[in-house]
Amino acid sequence: MRRREFITLAGSTAVAWPLAARAQQPAMPVIGYLDSKAAAASCYQVEAFRKGLNDAGFAEGRNVEIEFRWAEDQLDRAPALAADLVRRRVAVIVTEGSTAPDAKVATSTIPIVFVSGVDPVERGIVTSLNRSSGNVTGVSFFAAPLSPKRLELLHQLVPKPAVIGLLWDPNLLNSETQLRDVEAAASALGREMMIVKAGTESEFDAAFATIVQAGAGALFVGTGPFYVSRRRQIVALAARHALPASYFLREFVVAGGLMSYGTSITDAYRQVGVYAGRILKGEKAGDLPVVLSSKVELVVNLTTARTLNFELPPALLARADEVIQ
Repeated sequence: MRRREFITLAGSTAVAWPLAARAQQPAMPVIGYLDSKAAAASCYQVEAFRKGLNDAGFAEGRNVEIEFRWAEDQLDRAPALAADLVRRRVAVIVTEGSTAPDAKVATSTIPIVFVSGVDPVERGIVTSLNRSSGNVTGVSFFAAPLSPKRLELLHQLVPKPAVIGLLWDPNLLNSETQLRDVEAAASALGREMMIVKAGTESEFDAAFATIVQAGAGALFVGTGPFYVSRRRQIVALAARHALPASYFLREFVVAGGLMSYGTSITDAYRQVGVYAGRILKGEKAGDLPVVLSSKVELVVNLTTARTLNFELPPALLARADEVIQ
């Protein structure tokens, strides 16, 4: 072989080596994130999810990518969004209870990690909490079972003769079952409740007007992702009508609500991030038990109480996990 030919061959081989090495490097894994709400209403959840990923050794942009799909409170969009993530061939799909069934229909092979405020077994998302089997696992924070205790706390805040208005989303999963539980708790406390349903944004003004006209002395806000998405609107209406209100998540109180009692949804999303990271490292979703998020917190907003000229009982303040000044 002539010297010039050898140099040319060697040079071309040297160029090919790094190209081949790059071609052999595994592509960065992609997590598909499917949510029924709007992105603007879910920033705190995404932040908590990223925290869990970091705890598991993954950082967005460094060794993992995230593809977000938002249904903007239109659940009929969820099946197409889930199918789009499957076509994208993501490594894991992270979703919530209301969209988990759509993800489950879209794929039986891609691992799915959900976060849900309702019983995932009763909902049919998994067959067992201990060993979910298949390609689905997740975290349940069971918001509804805490409603009776939350109602008891509101009962301590308002005079017994006053009617308690109940704002309820009729589109909520297992809505009737949850409603019966709250009504039973009210009956046990000897409290009269007025149930007003609002399942769309346009129904909120009329719902609050009905509650106020009935002479309600307090407001009990039902659970569900739609109400989370519209929490600022609900809190603003409660303030406009001077209604002391009880909510199921801390995020309502951060937005200006008076009091919340419930499981920490941010802790639940952090745990979902950890699970997604474990799956990226090779664990199977079906081998991971569904986590029951146990961090329950009572949060009160003193600024809101002062605005309402409402004095919070010292015993309640003493047991609060967080007091927002």
